[in-house]
Amino acid sequence: MYAIFEDGSHQYRVHEGDVVNVDYRDVQIGSNIEFARVLFVQQDAGAKIGQPTITGARIVGQVVAMPSTKIYVQHFRRRKNYRRLKGHRQHYTAVRISQIVQE
Repeated sequence: MYAIFEDGSHQYRVHEGDVVNVDYRDVQIGSNIEFARVLFVQQDAGAKIGQPTITGARIVGQVVAMPSTKIYVQHFRRRKNYRRLKGHRQHYTAVRISQIVQE
C-alpha cells in the first residue's frame, strides 16, 4: 500500500514507515502531522485516484528530526582575481509516515 500526497508545491510517494523531508515547520520533535491533500492511494484491492484529492483520506506522520543541508555557491574567474563564496542553509522537517488513513 502506498500513497501520493501534496505538500506545498511538492508531491511525495510514501509507504507506511518511510521517512520524508518536507518543508520546514515550526513543530516539536515527536509531534504528529497530518497531510490532507492525498492525490492517489494504491491498495491490494485496487487504486483510488482523486479528482483532485481523495475525500476523507489523510496521511499521519510523526516528526523525527529537523535536518538542514548547507549549499555553497562559488564563483571564480581564473587570472582575474575574482572569487566569491556564498552559503545557504535549507531547513527541513523529517517526518516518519505512521499510517495511511482512508474513510
